[in-house]
Amino acid sequence: MKVTKAQAQANREHVVRTASTLFRERGYDGVGVVDLMAAAGFTHGGFYKQFQSKAELMAESAACGIAQTVELSEGMSAADFVKAYVSREHRGNRAQGCTMAALGGDAARQSDAVRAAFADGIEGILAALNRDGTTRESADAKQARAKGLDLLAHVVGAIVMSRACPDESPLADEILTACRKEILASLAPPSRVPAARRKRAERE
Repeated sequence: MKVTKAQAQANREHVVRTASTLFRERGYDGVGVVDLMAAAGFTHGGFYKQFQSKAELMAESAACGIAQTVELSEGMSAADFVKAYVSREHRGNRAQGCTMAALGGDAARQSDAVRAAFADGIEGILAALNRDGTTRESADAKQARAKGLDLLAHVVGAIVMSRACPDESPLADEILTACRKEILASLAPPSRVPAARRKRAERE
């Protein structure tokens, strides 16, 4: 039976979502086309009717996964985003977690199309983080953007480093705790208490 255009598009989207999950869980080199299509419920031969190459699927699946992070972050304050991102729950859920943290290292060695998807994803996450006004207080747009990039780099780096440690190791948790504390402190508004009064309070 001939597949309609609508069904073909739905099938393609299903393969992209499946790939997004598997790539995050196993890495780009850890998933072959045969296994990927089987996981999606299709035959190997159908792959090249939908995609020109695995690289094309990698780029589309990266965009799909990063879009999920953007969607989840919408409506969240930057502080709430940090608390959810730099957490044991996120660290332990590679398959459904942020594509940036799961595959950023792999992406650096991939095609321009894959890296372009990650670059677009960074811009999308930055835009989502700025919606709550956390970095809009600065009159300098470049400074506001720099603050957003700094925050994103810190949360992604915290998860990458924590995952690099043995599961449930004290260091893995220590990295998350230390980074989360420092990132949240950087988001707090500067204290307006005069320095002299602060020092007196600390002595007391």
